[in-house]
Amino acid sequence: MFLPCAAGVEPLLAEECLRLLPAGTNVEASRGGVFVDGTPEDALRLNLGSRLAQRVLWQVAGGVYRDERDLYDLARRVDWTRWITPAQTLRVDTSAWRSPLHSLNFAGLKIKDAVCDALRDATGERPSVDTRFPDLSLVLHLGPEHAQLSVDLSGEALFKRGWREAKGEAPLKETLAAAMLAAAGWQGREQDGPLLDPCCGAGTIAIEAAQIACGIAPGGQRRFAFEKLLPFKPLLGTWGQMKRAAEAAVHAPAVKIYAGDVSFRMTDFAARNAERAGVAHAIEFKTADALQRPAPAEAGTIVMNPPYGERIAPKGSGQGTGGVRGEVMGERFEGAADAGEFYARLAAHWKKAYPGWTAWVLTPEAKTPSLMRLKESRRVPMWNGPIECRMFRFDLVAGSMRKDVAG
Repeated sequence: MFLPCAAGVEPLLAEECLRLLPAGTNVEASRGGVFVDGTPEDALRLNLGSRLAQRVLWQVAGGVYRDERDLYDLARRVDWTRWITPAQTLRVDTSAWRSPLHSLNFAGLKIKDAVCDALRDATGERPSVDTRFPDLSLVLHLGPEHAQLSVDLSGEALFKRGWREAKGEAPLKETLAAAMLAAAGWQGREQDGPLLDPCCGAGTIAIEAAQIACGIAPGGQRRFAFEKLLPFKPLLGTWGQMKRAAEAAVHAPAVKIYAGDVSFRMTDFAARNAERAGVAHAIEFKTADALQRPAPAEAGTIVMNPPYGERIAPKGSGQGTGGVRGEVMGERFEGAADAGEFYARLAAHWKKAYPGWTAWVLTPEAKTPSLMRLKESRRVPMWNGPIECRMFRFDLVAGSMRKDVAG
C-alpha cells in the first residue's frame, strides 16, 4: 500500500502506521507518503484509524512505460473481474511528475479502456464511468519512466471525517490539524496537559484534539470505497467488528480542551461542528480576543493556525499577502505589516498571561519569531496545501526571551 500525505508529515505518518498495525509490519517513509507491506485487514485498520494519511492506495500494477500503449498493457495485466462486476462503475485519476506524455487525460483514458476491455472479454459486458461516485476509483501516477497504478480504498479523501457541515473561510483540513498535534507531541494524555486554540475558526484543531483525547477513531463516522469492492466483501464482517471495537474504546477525556475565536459566528460554527463530531462535551468554547484571553489553566499547550495567505488577499488582487487578518480589540489587522503588529502584541500577551505554557504556531511567515521577539525552540516544516509553512514552538516565560535592542 501507499499512503500519501502532506509534505513534511511523512515521518509522523510512518510512526502512526506502526502504532495502528501489528508488530513486524514493514513501514517505510518516502517522498510524499508512506509505503506499507500489509494485508487487506491492515488496509481496513489504516482507513479507520489514520489521522494523517490522505488516502489508502492498494498498488496493483507498476512498470516502465514509454507511451500510452505501455500503460494499456500495464493495466491489462490485472484481473479486474476480481475487483468489480460490469454492473459497477469506475473512474481514473492521473498525476504526473516529469512524465514525457503530453496528455494525462489520454493516459487515464487508456487505463479505463484496459479495465473495460478486460471485463468485456471476460463477461461480454463493459462497466460504466462515474466521475463523481465510482465503485472502483483508480489512481495512476506517472514518473519520468515508471508508472504506478493503484486502487483507492478510501474513496473520499481521509480528511473528510464525516462530521463537517458548517465551514468557515478556508477551513483547515483535519489531516493537517492532526499533523500539527502530532508534531507538538500532544496525545491527549494527562501528562500532556490542557490544549488551547485561541483562533479556532471552524474548530478543526480543537475537534481533532478532542477526538484524540476521547479515543475516537477518525474514520468511524464515514463510508469507504473498499466496502463496494469484491476483494473486501468477505471482510465486511471483520470491518464491522473493527468499528464496534473502536466505538467501545471511546472514553472520557483526561485533559481539558479550550477553543474560541474573536468572531461569534465562527465560535458558533465550531461548537456545532464539535457536536456533530461527538466531542461537544470535551471542548470549552469561548468567544474571545486572542490578544486579551486569559490563560484557562496554569500550564498547557497552545496550538494555533492564524489566518494567512490567500485567505487575506485584498479583493481583486488575486494573491495573498502572507499576513494575518482579524478584528482584534476593535481594530482590523490585514496584510503583512499589520501581521507584524498582531504577532508582537500576541507575544506580549503570552509573556504576561501564559508563562509556563508551550505555544505551537503554524505560519508561512519565516520571520514569525522575529516578529514576536521570541526565540523558537523548534521549527517543523509543513505544507498547508500549496503553501509552504513552518510550525514554530515557543516555550513561554514571563518577560522577554530576547534582549531588547538598544534604541
